[in-house]
Amino acid sequence: MTNIDSYNFNGKKALVRVDFNVPLDKQTFAVTDATRIRAAVKTIKKILSDGGSAILVSHLGRPKGGPEDKYSLRHIQSKVSELLGVNVKFATSDDAKKAAKDLKAGEVLLLENLRFHKEEEAGDKGFAKDLSKLADVYVNDAFGTAHRAHASTAVVAEFFDKSDRMFGYLMESEIQNAKKAITNPQKPFTAVIGGAKVSDKILILERLIDVADNIIIGGGMAYTFFKAQGGHIGKSLCEDDKLDHARMLMEKALARGVQIKLPVDSIIANDFRNDAENKEHPSNTIPDGWMALDIGPLAIADFSRLIKESKTVLWNGPMGVFEMPAFSKGTEAIANACASATEHHGAFTLIGGGDSVAAINQFGLADKVSYVSTGGGALLEYFEGKTLPGIAAILG
Repeated sequence: MTNIDSYNFNGKKALVRVDFNVPLDKQTFAVTDATRIRAAVKTIKKILSDGGSAILVSHLGRPKGGPEDKYSLRHIQSKVSELLGVNVKFATSDDAKKAAKDLKAGEVLLLENLRFHKEEEAGDKGFAKDLSKLADVYVNDAFGTAHRAHASTAVVAEFFDKSDRMFGYLMESEIQNAKKAITNPQKPFTAVIGGAKVSDKILILERLIDVADNIIIGGGMAYTFFKAQGGHIGKSLCEDDKLDHARMLMEKALARGVQIKLPVDSIIANDFRNDAENKEHPSNTIPDGWMALDIGPLAIADFSRLIKESKTVLWNGPMGVFEMPAFSKGTEAIANACASATEHHGAFTLIGGGDSVAAINQFGLADKVSYVSTGGGALLEYFEGKTLPGIAAILG
């Protein structure tokens, strides 16, 4: 596999798969969070500084059955230009061949949303081959879509020589940091897993039991575990069809000497509203008509201590409904504990998954942890031990 640092792009046109699936304002279509665009800047600037040109391809949203203006990548053209300091050109699929042919060294071309073509998600070889003809070299810098077997991520690479296909800086960084956490973590290793459903996290929990010392479980999924142990959880979120799975995971962890920590107390409410009546209560005796929407102060103290005692921390999933201020304290406390473990105890802290990333950004702590991953589903599948098509295509 070619390394981007050692590759000279002089006189080359690079097809760069980026992940510019960014949020837009519903009225003005202005970019409201440019994190993913910023993440690709280093790779694109390397290509340009070498004397090459870049053809950027990406998805935006989930258009159904063809082009939709609200999902046009034209809306992000000005933001990409601003962050690169280059006047980025734009082309629809009809204009792509000519625009790519006319592209000069130092120039950047942004193509229209590939999801406007059904062939993209189908992984169509003919579509991938047509894409490959636009450029001399292929760079995949879209970790967030590496788990998708799409034409632009998993198929197009085969139309380039091994010496002319590579990861961008972001992809390299994502893979290195994921490996650091899961392959050979410094001990003790604590994984903080939250979110709504056990079913979304069964595979990662099984994998983590093999490598972690402690697994903290918070969020709505914790109450399936409490019910599986015979606890009373009121009308808290619960997957009744996953009770056996929860028991199996706890038994497996016990057999491996891995500590699973559930929140001893919760903030419970009588309705799913920010202004609902709420109170602290033991997590395994929640009264009827009440639901847990955050972890409580005892759980916060317990989880924070464990995180600060760790040398490796993986955080995936919030501790509660952090979008509501009344139920954000638990998630904010985990974010602060991760930041403290990094700054004061030299821990390696990896934050991954859409909600965890949103939370660490919301609380202004993204620059206080070791690494914030751009990949949600991709990072989870990597940790689950699955082969990611976007990675395999470059390595193959």
